Amino acid sequence: MQANTTRGFLWSDVETRTLLNIWGEQDIQAALDGNFRNSFVYRDVSRRLGAMGFERTPEQCRVRIKSLKRQYLLAKEGNLRNNGQYHKICKFYDTMERILSNRPALDPQELIDGGAGGEEAVDGLEEDGEDAQDAYPGSTDECPYPAETEVKLEYPTVPIPIPVKVTVGNNSASVRAPNSSQSAGALPGRTPKRPRKRRANFPMEKLMEQFLEQSAQAEESFYRAEEQRLQAEDRRRDAEHARELHMLQMLGQMFSSISHARGGAAAKLAPSACAPVFSSASPSCARGQSSHLRQHPSQKGCLPQHMFERYYNLGSTSQRGMDDDIASLVRSIVPPLTSKKHKGQDGRIGIIGGCQDYTGAPYFAAISALKVGADLSHVFCTKDAATVIKSYSPELIVHPVLDSPNAVEEIEKWLPRLHSLVVGPGLGREESLLKTAKEVIEKSKVRDIPVIVDADGLWLVTQQPSVIQGYQKGILTPNFMEFTRLYEALHHEPMDSGDRQRSVMQLSAAMGNITLVLKGEQDLITDGSRVISCSTEGSGRRCGGQGDLLSGSMGLLAHWAHAASAAGKLKSVNPSLVAAFGACSLTRQCNSQAFQRHGRSTTTSDMIHEIGSAFKKLFES
Repeated sequence: MQANTTRGFLWSDVETRTLLNIWGEQDIQAALDGNFRNSFVYRDVSRRLGAMGFERTPEQCRVRIKSLKRQYLLAKEGNLRNNGQYHKICKFYDTMERILSNRPALDPQELIDGGAGGEEAVDGLEEDGEDAQDAYPGSTDECPYPAETEVKLEYPTVPIPIPVKVTVGNNSASVRAPNSSQSAGALPGRTPKRPRKRRANFPMEKLMEQFLEQSAQAEESFYRAEEQRLQAEDRRRDAEHARELHMLQMLGQMFSSISHARGGAAAKLAPSACAPVFSSASPSCARGQSSHLRQHPSQKGCLPQHMFERYYNLGSTSQRGMDDDIASLVRSIVPPLTSKKHKGQDGRIGIIGGCQDYTGAPYFAAISALKVGADLSHVFCTKDAATVIKSYSPELIVHPVLDSPNAVEEIEKWLPRLHSLVVGPGLGREESLLKTAKEVIEKSKVRDIPVIVDADGLWLVTQQPSVIQGYQKGILTPNFMEFTRLYEALHHEPMDSGDRQRSVMQLSAAMGNITLVLKGEQDLITDGSRVISCSTEGSGRRCGGQGDLLSGSMGLLAHWAHAASAAGKLKSVNPSLVAAFGACSLTRQCNSQAFQRHGRSTTTSDMIHEIGSAFKKLFES
């Protein structure tokens, strides 16, 4: 699941209108009016835009809104001087007029003719705190079009029928009158009246069109340059990562040769004696920086812990070799299919989610668990979503109890029959539903069953981290935006996007070493002590519902992994790590196979059809 980290900066008309519809909502405008810094408001705008299929960062949304305001003000000023016909040059003039009509009235003429007053007027619209001069270029020293020239004409106090010819230029005016010397001689002592003002008639509409065109071209050039800079930064990080990988491989080979050279003494050591003793895992270790090591006296031939950990995580011979090693652990937890089993023995999975707006997500999660190998899938949803979800598939057991007054009691009586729980797909953010989900998670922790939290369930964790903090059978599956929001909520500082491995380890440690999966170009899986990277090839197709396929299959694999661990099949390995790696590999393989068949038209339903063959290829061949 590759993340598009270098998304283009150009906006389509559909995308811009969607942005304006979100930005113009009453709650967004009220939030902008009531805050000095509005970074969180634009994050919410970006999130809502992403929910409609347009992935934009909060900064891109803020810059686009700022550009639209500038165009609107220029067009409105043109309306004042051109009898209301000037708004045709601003494509979204009517939409902006509708949104801003409820705000304090502005006089666009004052924005151009006034000095400080123009700046104050613009500042009224720039609620996110930028300088008013950025909002409208007319308030700066450099004006993009010629200013109007006022021509002063002097007339004598006594009317004299002398024709006057006036020549008006850009910055000067000359007055020529025939026999002017005679007229001056005739009235030697007269004091002229105060000059009358006249305005030159410039083609303002044409100048304004040129200015808007140049402004759009400059903005487009800036975005292109910024995109090139981001691409160059990505290439630099990739090259740095490759150099680090090469260095670690060389060090691993060096330590391996030293260990083999010592021969018999090392061979006689017990496996536990050769295991390195770790110092406390720290962010500096995760980044490959220097740290103090502690080793047992009998371990002089063994690889140091932090070196072994990085060497293993990045690949002793290759990344594919590491994936194969962990895939073999996933194969070991898959229960065999025999005729001696009864219904429900291989897995009964519960999905908490599904409301009037979101009915597809809980279906995708539940049907994916069935396709992977679960015997029964239960969906606990709201009453108005139940009929819709039932119509998708007769294989699902649907309980319309999530919005009932006694929802917790209704769900709790089913918990003894469930092997794992997936919370979040299609849950929504209504306060009552989130409260119910929180209480169900608490009841599940008491019963010690695996809990996978995804989608809107992660919004609940961001607001109340203690609901899942420290629960070792819990797994969080955030995408990059959800991860950033959760990281900032716990650490109260921006995340270092340049070192995501360090960031995921820090967040997992802050959550009590809970297993965490950061979905992206390479899925990063950690339990706070080590980071596993799943690099199974997927595709560039990013359709909605893939995360639900991941969470549903992970719910079943988590049950299998913890059951295998209890039976002694998994030793000294975190079962949640194995389950998370298996689900990530399976989702990526389904994506790849579906994309080979359907290309750009691939949907999550196409991926679900590939679960059987992908599972067989990965874990049964």
